Amino acid sequence: MNAEKIRNFCIIAHIDHGKSTLADRMMEITGTVEKREMKSQLLDSMELEREKGITIKLAPVQMNYKGYELNLIDTPGHVDFSYEVSRSLQAVESAILVVDATQGIQAQTLANVYLAIEQNLTIIPVINKIDLPAANVEKVTNEIVNLLGCNPDEIIPVSAKTGMNVEKVLDAIVERANPPKETNEKETRALIFDSYFDDYRGVILYVRVFNGKIPKNANIHMMENNTNGIALEVGVLKPKMKPKDELSEGEVGYIVTNLKTTREAKVGDTVTLQKQPATAPLPGYKNVLPFVYAGFFPVSNDQYKDLKEAVEKLSLSDSALRFEPENSPVLGFGLRIGFLGLLHMDIIRERLEREFNLDLVVTNPSTNYEVTLQNGEELEIKSAADLPDMSEILEIREPWVKGEIILPVSMIGNVLNLIVEKRGLHKNISYLEDRAVINFEAPMANLLTDFYDQLKSLTSGYASFNYEISGYKAEDLVRVDFLVGGNKIDALAIMCHKTEADAIGREITKKLKEVIPRQNYEVALQAAIGARVIARETIGAYRKDVTVKIHTGDRDRKAKLLEKQKRGKARMKRFGKIDIPSEAFTVMLKRD
Repeated sequence: MNAEKIRNFCIIAHIDHGKSTLADRMMEITGTVEKREMKSQLLDSMELEREKGITIKLAPVQMNYKGYELNLIDTPGHVDFSYEVSRSLQAVESAILVVDATQGIQAQTLANVYLAIEQNLTIIPVINKIDLPAANVEKVTNEIVNLLGCNPDEIIPVSAKTGMNVEKVLDAIVERANPPKETNEKETRALIFDSYFDDYRGVILYVRVFNGKIPKNANIHMMENNTNGIALEVGVLKPKMKPKDELSEGEVGYIVTNLKTTREAKVGDTVTLQKQPATAPLPGYKNVLPFVYAGFFPVSNDQYKDLKEAVEKLSLSDSALRFEPENSPVLGFGLRIGFLGLLHMDIIRERLEREFNLDLVVTNPSTNYEVTLQNGEELEIKSAADLPDMSEILEIREPWVKGEIILPVSMIGNVLNLIVEKRGLHKNISYLEDRAVINFEAPMANLLTDFYDQLKSLTSGYASFNYEISGYKAEDLVRVDFLVGGNKIDALAIMCHKTEADAIGREITKKLKEVIPRQNYEVALQAAIGARVIARETIGAYRKDVTVKIHTGDRDRKAKLLEKQKRGKARMKRFGKIDIPSEAFTVMLKRD
C-alpha cells in the first residue's frame, strides 16, 4: 500500500483507563473483528491479563478505515514494562492519549506522555468514560490542556464502553496523524518491538519496517544480537495472522522465524537482510537487565526439575527473565530469578503455580548491588548471601530510582513523611488543578517490599506512582544475618543501610518469632552484623507435664523429674533440628 495511506499509532494511558476497551471498539467499528467473535479485552489473550484487568504483553492489529490502513499497537501500562512501551512508541508516528474522566491524569499517564514527546509523536488526547456519573470532563480537559498546551477543541470525549464518539477518534487519526516517512534507501531495516515464543512455530517477531522490504523465506540478520534466521512467513495481524508475500516500508506486521528462543531476537533489535545488510542499526536499543531478584524454591525437592523446566519454558518467550541455580541448606535446591519489577515477579510466580502446578516458596525480593573490593576488582551481587567479607570491601553501591507520585493536595504531608522514612530525597512539588505531583529519589531496595501498599493506604487509594532507575550510589550498607538456634540461615540474610539495621533486625526477629513453631527446647532468634548481635528474641520451650504421675505433693520428687527434663532439653538443643516454615522467608513482605 502507498505509504501516504498508512497510519501507525498506539494507545497510551494509565492502568485501567480504558486502552483495551477503546481498541475493542475500534476493531468493531472498522469491521476488523466480526460481532460474533467479539469479546472484551480482545487483544489481552493471557488469562492473567483478563483477570487482573491489565495489559502485560503488547499486541498489534491492522484495521482498514475509509481507504486507510491503520496499524494499532496496544501497549502495556505498567512501569515494569516501560522499555516495551518506549520501543512501541518508536515504531509509530502518533499516539492516542487516553485519560479517565473520573480519575484525571495519573503517574503512568505523565510518564508515557514524556516518552511520546521524546519520540516526537503526534498526540491525540481522548477523555474516556464520559458516560459515568462521576465523570468530570471539564476538570480533566483543563488538566490535559495544561499538560499538552493544546486547544480544548482538540480533545475528544468518548465512551469506549458504549462506542460513543469512537469514530471521531478514527477520523482524527486519519486527519492529524503523520504517515510514515518515505525513504529511498535500498538497505532493509525493521525494528523488533515485541517477540514471543510459539510452541508450534518457534519465535515470532512483531516488527515495524522502516526501510526496504522483507520478503517471505528471506535470510534475516539481527544486528545488535548478531544472530541469523529465516523469515519462514511474513504478514499482518487482523488480529489473527494473515500471511503476505512481503512486508514493505512503513508497515507493521509479524515474522515467523526458525529461532529457538527470544534471547536471539530481543525487543529493540534491528532486523536486516543477510544478502544486503544495513550499515547501521536503528537507534535506541538497550539490553534490559533485571533489577529485582528473588529465590524460587519448590516446597518438595522432587519438584526442582519441574521448576527448572517451567522457568526455561517461560524464559523462551520472556527475554528479560534471568535465572541461575541456587542452593540453600534449609530450602534445598532452587533458582534465583531476576525480574524487571515486582509486578513482573508476581506474574511469573502466578504463571508457574497455575500453568505448571508448582508449589513454591519465594524468598524476600532484593535488588542487585555493585561492589568494589580493596584490590580494585568489581563484583555484581544479587543476594546478600553472596557478599564477600566486609574487610575485603572498599565500597558498595545500590540502585536509586527517580519517582513521581500524583495525589490529592490534602495528603502531601503524609506522603512526604513516607518518602523520608524510606531514605528518599524529595526534589520538588508541582500542581495539576487540585492535585500535586511529587518528584523524589530513593533507594530501590527500600521501595521493593511494601512502599506501594503503604502509599495506597496513606492516600486512601488516590495516589498513583511511577518510577525509573536513575543509577547507582555508594552508601554505608551492611549485611544483616539471621540465626535460628545459633545456625546462620543464608536465605534470610538482607542488605540494608547501617542506620536502619537495628530497627530492621528487631522487626524481623519479632516476625520470625510468630511464624517459627515452638520446640521442646528454647530457641534463640538473633539478628547480627558480622559477629555483633543487634537483636534477639527467644521462642520459649514447651513444658512437658511430667509431674502429673506424682500423686503426692513431694517437692523433692518434682524437682528431681524437672531436673531430668532440663538435661534432656539441653541434649535436644545440641542435636535437635528446627523446622523452618516457608512463611519465615517472606516475613519482609508482610505488614503488621
